[in-house]
Amino acid sequence: MSLLGIDVGTTGCKAAAFSERGDCLAAAYREYPTLRPHEGWAELDSRHVWAQVRAVIAEVAGKAHADPVRALSVSTLGEAVTPVSRGREILGPCILSSDLRGSEFIEELRESVSQDEFYAINPNLLGPQYSLPKLLWLKRYRPELYERADLFLLWGDLVTFLLGCDPLTSYSHANRTLLFDIRREDWSDRLLALTGIPRDKLAAPVPSGTVAGTVADGVASELNLPRGVAVVVGGHDQCCNSLGAGIFRTGSAVCGIGTFECITPTFDRIPDPALMLAQGLNIEHHVLPGLFVSFIYNQAGSLVRWFRDTFASADQANAGAPQDFYNRLSREMPPEPTRLFVLPYFEITGPPSFVVDASGVILGLKTSTTRGEILKAIMECTTLYFVDSIRALQEMGMDMSEFIATGGGARSDQWLQIKADIFGLPFVRPRVIEGSVLGAAVLAGIATGAFEGTAGGVSRFVRRDRVFEPDAARHRLYREKLEEYRRLFPLLRDFLAHQERAKRSADSSGRG
Repeated sequence: MSLLGIDVGTTGCKAAAFSERGDCLAAAYREYPTLRPHEGWAELDSRHVWAQVRAVIAEVAGKAHADPVRALSVSTLGEAVTPVSRGREILGPCILSSDLRGSEFIEELRESVSQDEFYAINPNLLGPQYSLPKLLWLKRYRPELYERADLFLLWGDLVTFLLGCDPLTSYSHANRTLLFDIRREDWSDRLLALTGIPRDKLAAPVPSGTVAGTVADGVASELNLPRGVAVVVGGHDQCCNSLGAGIFRTGSAVCGIGTFECITPTFDRIPDPALMLAQGLNIEHHVLPGLFVSFIYNQAGSLVRWFRDTFASADQANAGAPQDFYNRLSREMPPEPTRLFVLPYFEITGPPSFVVDASGVILGLKTSTTRGEILKAIMECTTLYFVDSIRALQEMGMDMSEFIATGGGARSDQWLQIKADIFGLPFVRPRVIEGSVLGAAVLAGIATGAFEGTAGGVSRFVRRDRVFEPDAARHRLYREKLEEYRRLFPLLRDFLAHQERAKRSADSSGRG
């Protein structure tokens, strides 16, 4: 019997079936667009996404019929919630974390509770990217939809619910709403009361690895699944990615390089809240009991894709497979560090600053600049963005001896070498780089007794492919570049904020 891992991301969904020995039997992928009906808005058509999720499940289950699926689990993006009825009808789109709607409610919340008080309950920095401000926006500006919705479900909750189980949410997902009490491991009565969000509109929080039930018979038939497939509560994609990278104890961090890059260190306790808050870092449950994680994230793959579409769109028609095309572009990059600087603030940034009023910058362009230099500068500076946060964690006693690279960006030898050279630490590429979908499958196996504990599952499923060791000479050059990089944003901060305010004012006037 096989194990099915499903990953629902911001730009696409994947599914893969693995034998109990850890061999991939079948995999499938579908994309979907981000909808931007107004400036500053970003949402997904939840009905279309669910149709694509169904398609990948059915395709993989059909191909794995000789080794039928016995259990499945789901890894998903974090904050986006979908309004649904108790009758399992999707009522509207989900608003993504990069959407700026609801920002005003964060200011209102700050008047009722200090950041220190809030962090003691839900250790996140108050910001517009989470579920809560989107729910409050719907409550005020779409009251008919808000009232009609029986439930607002995160994607992990939604997939489990639509497969026929009760609405349950993992602790890691519940944390992304800003309404979860990390120590009580339940919705916070105080935060619910402060915000006016009813508990009964939210899924019940449970630990990742909880068996939610089985796929409904009718749904199973439609998706090529056998009857009685166990549905295991999964988790936030980066937490599943950590397990899929083979991390089940402290000492390593996973570096997931997808649309966003997210570095996820693992802790065996809740770290000192005062120190974490001072660094602008969150705390969240891992998908494994007794472990916690933090996320340091920002734009990455989205900027490489922007580069591809802006500077190399004419070359794509005859490029063959997408990875072949990226490899060809990478061969245009110079071997040594560039003299270009890129501020990776094209959209709202991640921690520690969560900058919403800036824009991307490429500094140092000349008529002799090649597109290979621009591509490499993007890869360099999206990595430099993380250095200070990682050093702060190390100074707090969080040991990180290596990074495990996953996601589409992990296919790039050049990018992983850049990262090793900048951090001065090894970057390891596993054989299966789709860590979130693999982690979900491992979690399904752990929960249903497919192997002897977590270590047994990891030893079967996670294997190393290549280690990228840092080059000492390039590391010295990047330390010099880091000093200059640190100076750039403070120099431009006020100007970029002014430009962003002017742009939004003009856009608002244009909509009348």
